[in-house]
Amino acid sequence: MGSSYYQFCPVAKAMELLDERWTMLLVRELVVGSQRFNDLRRGLPRMSPTLLSRRLHQLVRAGIVQRRVEGNEVRYVLTRAGDELRPVVEALSVWGVRWIGELGDQDLDPSLLLWDMHRNVDRAVVPDGRTVVQFRFPDAPAGTRNWWLVISGDGVDVCDADPGFDVTVTITGALRSMVRIWNGDLAWSDALRGDVIEVLGPSALRRAVPRWFTLPAYAAVPRPGGQRSVPS
Repeated sequence: MGSSYYQFCPVAKAMELLDERWTMLLVRELVVGSQRFNDLRRGLPRMSPTLLSRRLHQLVRAGIVQRRVEGNEVRYVLTRAGDELRPVVEALSVWGVRWIGELGDQDLDPSLLLWDMHRNVDRAVVPDGRTVVQFRFPDAPAGTRNWWLVISGDGVDVCDADPGFDVTVTITGALRSMVRIWNGDLAWSDALRGDVIEVLGPSALRRAVPRWFTLPAYAAVPRPGGQRSVPS
């Protein structure tokens, strides 16, 4: 736990635990359902494994998280106290959408984007069998320009190297544009109509792609001045 503020205020006492670097983002990952260490790392790609272990230990010790060992598998599960942070995380995401300005280039992380997209795939509307969606971000740093989502009956996998399967559809566009779509600032239909992104594949599948992904809840948050984020 971080250093004390030496105040009896409950906000101060809560922040002694929660305002250390990465802690609330770790709570965010736990809130959205990540429980395994490697999954938490995928949602926090710039957090070192050592620091992740330390923060998990702090949250376990504080009673926010329970460490469960089942055979060879270790899972980290929110306790009742941890789950009560869910509306706090949701409120922070709403506030961030409404009041934080333009994202900087360093905020645009393709690995985090694809990891978030993979857990928001609506598998009920994706074609049966294996569906492979390739994402191409020509403006991303070298080595991070090509990604694949492999959707099957076993789940959804994120790959940063060619998995070797036939590609169903390919989505090409600027990383910032895809982030804008995901955040609700740009509709899929407008992006496609304006050639902001390009989807290659059979025509029926090209039209269906936007329905394969459920945008995060904060994408529908009204913006200042009455402007509202757009549907998919």
